[in-house]
Amino acid sequence: MIAWLIRWSDERLGASPLLKKTLRYVFPDHWSFLLGEIALYSFIVLVATGTYLALFFTPSSAEAVYRGPYSLLQGVPVSAAFQSTMNISFTVPAGLLIRQTHHWAALLFVAAIVGHLLRIFFTGAFRKPRDINYYIGLTLLTFAILEGFMGYSLPGDLLSGMGLAIAYGVALSIPILGASIAFLLWGGEFPGSTSFEPRLFFLHVFVLPAVIGALIAVHLAIIIRQKHSQFGGRGHRERNVIGTPLWPAYALRATGLMVAVAGILVLLGGLIQVNPIWQYGPYEPWLGTNGAQPDWYLGWLIGALRLMPGFDIHFLNHTWVPNPFWGGILFPGVVFTTLYAWPWAERRITGDRRRHDLLDRPRDKPWRTALGAAFFSWVAIIFIAGAADRILVSVGFGYEGQVWFFRVTAFVVPFFVFLITRRICEELKATETHPLRSFAGSAVRRTSTGGFEELPPDELVDQPEETGTPAG
Repeated sequence: MIAWLIRWSDERLGASPLLKKTLRYVFPDHWSFLLGEIALYSFIVLVATGTYLALFFTPSSAEAVYRGPYSLLQGVPVSAAFQSTMNISFTVPAGLLIRQTHHWAALLFVAAIVGHLLRIFFTGAFRKPRDINYYIGLTLLTFAILEGFMGYSLPGDLLSGMGLAIAYGVALSIPILGASIAFLLWGGEFPGSTSFEPRLFFLHVFVLPAVIGALIAVHLAIIIRQKHSQFGGRGHRERNVIGTPLWPAYALRATGLMVAVAGILVLLGGLIQVNPIWQYGPYEPWLGTNGAQPDWYLGWLIGALRLMPGFDIHFLNHTWVPNPFWGGILFPGVVFTTLYAWPWAERRITGDRRRHDLLDRPRDKPWRTALGAAFFSWVAIIFIAGAADRILVSVGFGYEGQVWFFRVTAFVVPFFVFLITRRICEELKATETHPLRSFAGSAVRRTSTGGFEELPPDELVDQPEETGTPAG
């Protein structure tokens, strides 16, 4: 049947050369390349589960009275969005499983993108000609965070309402245009007009998934056009790729990984509770709660809002820059501007404008690895500060003490991280040791009788040359 389909398409479309070339496409054999695939498969799960949820969700802030099976909220005034989410969780067949799988997939999607970004940064995969794909990946991360925020803001529960209130305050803090932008997005003063919820739903379900899907498609198309980068090694050169061909080996491997990712997400959705809105209750503007935590990928923004000192910029009896601007706009702006500018800055500093198809090991560029580790440790400390409420409840560390502690460590720790990381990389580069790769097994060879015998430790066995394909 496969042969007949290939012959049929080739006789009509002349697709045999293209198909042959596609099936022979080579993927490098390194675990770190799987991070991007995990993000892709998480997005597929997100689309599938999100489609199911959209069939039962009501994007409306109209008031309703809850009459569902959850007795503790019986007769409580809620929004139509909250009521439909409760119905999905308690009434719709497999609704809670699909909803929680969708939420876990969103968490994993952003985590995989972040891990993929770190791999690209520390291996120099952003250098020419792959800088354009680096920019696409950063843009994809931005839209993924925004999409996740919109998703958990839809149900109309206390946690999502508080998140929208914070977002409204951040929008208002934009100098000069803040009030106009906030009124445009929300359709009026917070909590906004009746059109805000449908508008949020439309962006979350239709617009941003299409944008993210298009960015993923362009990202993959550029990878295929340029060929994969790879780490150096025996036989690995700038103009070839050594690894596993697409068919049949890599296709089967990728299918197995996709099934594993989907299966693990479904298990998480069925076994580990996430975002239990029935415990939070419906949102009311006059209600608030301590200890509320957003999804993990927004922790760094909450941390920045908590750590920034309370000061505004006043001039001529007018507040030009309100306090939320520093943590909500300036801090993420600095982070993403730094990441976007890094390829250009490294080219400018090093003068290296050559094409690079071989990746660096982190030890090969101690200064880049040290600067990157210091920068990301700075972001990580502010991210941890976003959990100050939970730290207070868990270990009793006072909130004000935490604020000052994280303010100090945000400047001190990156400095020491830079020095320690650079020293480690310089030592590893000079000695070429691999502390985490100690050999714990035995080398064997086949005997003439068909059995195996153990080799002495001082004997080396050459590995056969792997197949590859030119990168150009």
